[in-house]
Amino acid sequence: MRNSKAHIQHLRETESPEILTVNGEAAVVVQDAASYERMAALAEQARQDARLQSALNHFREGGKGIAADDVFAELDQKYL
Repeated sequence: MRNSKAHIQHLRETESPEILTVNGEAAVVVQDAASYERMAALAEQARQDARLQSALNHFREGGKGIAADDVFAELDQKYL
């Protein structure tokens, strides 16, 4: 890539990813670090939200949990 400094500055200013192609096929996505970190944080939040939603649905459908005392006793047995 020629003039990579200017290209990086453009990515920072626009905060938009660019798709680089090889023979007309998408090969690589390039974006500035700050935008990537925001995207990664949003993706992690979405994963956590999905897990929470799944747990809520489990209990709404009559699923049972595990008593805290039982969980701690099992952890004590396993790690102490």
